[in-house]
Amino acid sequence: MRNMGLVEAGRSENDHLARYLSYLATERRLSRHTCDNYARDVKALLELAGTIPLKDLQVQHIRRYVAQLHARGLSGKTLARMLSAWRGYYHYLARSHGIPHNPCQGLRAPKSAKHLPHALSPDEANRLMEIPVEGPQALRDKAILELFYSSGLRLSELSGLRVEDVNLDDATVRVTGKGNKTRIVPVGSHAIAAIRAWLEERNKTFGSQSTLFPGKYGKPLSQRAIQYCVRQWAAKQGVSGNVHPHVLRHSFASHVLQSSGDLRAVQEMLGHASISTTQVYTHLDFQYLAKAYDKAHPRAKKKP
Repeated sequence: MRNMGLVEAGRSENDHLARYLSYLATERRLSRHTCDNYARDVKALLELAGTIPLKDLQVQHIRRYVAQLHARGLSGKTLARMLSAWRGYYHYLARSHGIPHNPCQGLRAPKSAKHLPHALSPDEANRLMEIPVEGPQALRDKAILELFYSSGLRLSELSGLRVEDVNLDDATVRVTGKGNKTRIVPVGSHAIAAIRAWLEERNKTFGSQSTLFPGKYGKPLSQRAIQYCVRQWAAKQGVSGNVHPHVLRHSFASHVLQSSGDLRAVQEMLGHASISTTQVYTHLDFQYLAKAYDKAHPRAKKKP
């Protein structure tokens, strides 16, 4: 009888989770990727809890679970995300299933060391953009690289672009970012020229198909294929390091900030909900200035 009770409890927990994920997808309209992250994090909590029902967990249980995960090597950033997912799930359980308390409320993840995002130097970025345009694939890849660097798009934003999202006359692109929020971002002249050249070639093969960067069979180019494209061209152009789409986003942000000093504008273009997220680029800007100072100022160098 006791085993039957445990089976029923487990089935109930799984049913609650299935309904929650349906709620996230249909009512909150979160992306599949985000829903998958929530599912993974809540399943981790269920695994840690074992035979203890979620309604019986207390603050001390959650603290112990966080400590266990931290001991396994999970970063403070990952643990903060998991705690956020757990809090959200308990909030749903309280509203929909009458669970009276949220043991995750007020708990914070341990802090982890901050790592500044890697950004290319302006010279490296320019070298990467100057790929030899020989054939349709190179035209497409150049448009991808130029658009990443010109407008600071996320990988998911660029891969989902349609032809109608790009306004060549206004030099803007409309993107749908995190939280299903839409924003309009400027597009530089080099990127506009690269997109025009790609569209002329693209229309010969794909005609009225709406995807801006289709793959071989007309479907949107996969995110993995785009990552591979960026990495391969970086290697061919002699740009060292692990160069991926987010590096181009970081490079866009730091270079615009170095030139303009307008943090709020960079926040808007990146689609950051909070200015504090964008402020990391002020550190990059300082690093750039500090290196320039050390190199140029006659009194900055240490004595031999």
